[in-house]
Amino acid sequence: MSTMDAGQIQETGAIRLPPPEKVGGIPLMQALKARQSAREFDGRALPLQLLSNLLWAANGVNRAGTGQRTAPSARDWRETDVLVITAEGTYRYDPPTHALSRMVAGDLRPLAGVQDFVATAPVNLVYVADLDRTGEASAEEAAFYSATDAGFIAQNVYLYCASAGLAGVVRGQLDREALGAALGLGPNQRITLAQTVGYPAGSDK
Repeated sequence: MSTMDAGQIQETGAIRLPPPEKVGGIPLMQALKARQSAREFDGRALPLQLLSNLLWAANGVNRAGTGQRTAPSARDWRETDVLVITAEGTYRYDPPTHALSRMVAGDLRPLAGVQDFVATAPVNLVYVADLDRTGEASAEEAAFYSATDAGFIAQNVYLYCASAGLAGVVRGQLDREALGAALGLGPNQRITLAQTVGYPAGSDK
């Protein structure tokens, strides 16, 4: 997955992420100017600190008192999970503990999208809406708002990538049924979007 030492990997396969770096980067207007989609990636793994920063930016806790996140959530459902698919395995990001828990061992990147680059890029984020968390919302409301919430998370990722010099692209084309089966998702867990992240092709960072 990334540069890590044995002390960061627990027996369960969980990964303790280092604290995110919440200072630095480029000004917001510059990040907006630099934001773009890229489909060519260097295959090198992302260092664990960079992955930590990326996930916190995506949907980490930014208000410790309430547990609320960097991305807004309709009715504060917090229904969207961020899954991290790498060559080593697939992990679920847990914002309250800022840690990754392993869901599946092995390389599921080929199932994370239809484009060739998906299978070799170091990280594919997959956004999964757990509709059991949407209370008494209608199916239409739950689908609409969970898709909107995934879009907020994806934009956070885009802006972090622009600030950190990473490449990224959000994607809707993937075999949701095949990936969901491989991940063991339940009937009320819906894959909304995927987003590939890595160093730009030809980068020497």
